[in-house]
Amino acid sequence: MSRTQRRNLWLGLAFVSPWIVGFVLFLAFPMVQSLWYSFTDKNVMGAGGWVGLENYRELLLRDKLFRISLYNTLYITLLGVPLSLGLSLVLALMLNLKVRGISFYRTAFYIPSIVPAVAASMLWMWVLNPRYGLINDLLWRIGIKGPLWLGSPPWAKPALIIMSLWGVGNTMLIYLSSLQDVPSQLYEAAELDGAGVWSKFRHVTLPMITPVTLFNLIMGIINSFQYFTQAFIVSQGKGGPANSTLFYTLYLYQKAFRDLQMGYAAAMGWILFLIILSLTLLIVRFSKSWVYYEGGER
Repeated sequence: MSRTQRRNLWLGLAFVSPWIVGFVLFLAFPMVQSLWYSFTDKNVMGAGGWVGLENYRELLLRDKLFRISLYNTLYITLLGVPLSLGLSLVLALMLNLKVRGISFYRTAFYIPSIVPAVAASMLWMWVLNPRYGLINDLLWRIGIKGPLWLGSPPWAKPALIIMSLWGVGNTMLIYLSSLQDVPSQLYEAAELDGAGVWSKFRHVTLPMITPVTLFNLIMGIINSFQYFTQAFIVSQGKGGPANSTLFYTLYLYQKAFRDLQMGYAAAMGWILFLIILSLTLLIVRFSKSWVYYEGGER
């Protein structure tokens, strides 16, 4: 390397050094340390001894609450993510229309997504209250007895899914941006071929926004496996009633900060990482058959 090249190299390293230091101290080192802890019986009160794969065996073979938390998380993922994507797309299609005052409607539908999760959870606890909540009051007026919602094991997870659908503004905004990028020439060509509204949506709109759908799907799955704040607020950190809202990250939190079993919680964290990584790679692998990019590539 010439003298100028070495100078530029050291200058570049100097500029990126804050990021490198931050990455090593706050990401790489904690990850390596948590991996080490997952093979120990580490607790908050002191150092733990090496236990090998015992934490993983306990989780996968003997811990019933681990299986319940994993089931609850899969439930909200398999049901909540598709509903969220579908509602976001419908709202984006509506807000993509050229009507008067469309900016107001776009803002109104986006605002709920920026409301703090704690405040939104408190609001929905009132809305879903079985005695004086808004939803049960409306159901009573039409002759239907509303469920207990967050106080009933069968209805607790659907209630949380309803809460999450209220804040789909971020996903909706991404879909709206992608809809506005669909070339108008494609719609014009489809109309010349006699395509109707449904045909244009199915054969033009949907294929052109599949890259955005892939992104929203992956982000939705990642967020659903990290579902914590709303479940913590509505159940006061207990995961009730009858463990129906005991989600994976809530159970991990209980093990780490209530039971002080840091080694056990670290093992849960790495299992969660492997689950999310596997699902993401699987989705990306099969996306080649349904995701279309510009130029007709898949």
